[in-house]
Amino acid sequence: MNEPVPPLTPLAAPPQVDDSLLTYTHIIYALHALAVLIGLSTAHTIVGSFVMGLPSIVAVIMNYARRAATEGTFLASHFRWQIRTFWYAALWWLVIVCVGWPLVFLIVGIPLVIFGWIALSIWIAYRVIRGWLALHDRRPMYV
Repeated sequence: MNEPVPPLTPLAAPPQVDDSLLTYTHIIYALHALAVLIGLSTAHTIVGSFVMGLPSIVAVIMNYARRAATEGTFLASHFRWQIRTFWYAALWWLVIVCVGWPLVFLIVGIPLVIFGWIALSIWIAYRVIRGWLALHDRRPMYV
């Protein structure tokens, strides 16, 4: 009836993260934030500068280049978060364009496209800010 309780074992310490890789991840977030700022401060939209702008494209290439080095660390979740943010933004931009632009000729598409771009812009900014704050606190991202 009374089974012996196994002794508690200490949790394994998380793997150490190389400081250069941490800095590298900060640079990637900075590139994504730069794309958002370019979209806010110029005639481009946040969505356009994020999906088709050079800073975010370079950031995603950097993600794929060093992705294997982050395996087993909390940085792997940040790399997934950044990559998914870029590709989901590109996917939703394509959906907005494919659905909204044909409807522009019926006038219904104009508010649809505008609302879609605003919503996607807020989502992109949220993902960049939330991810960068979590990285600053050395917390993993939910995926």
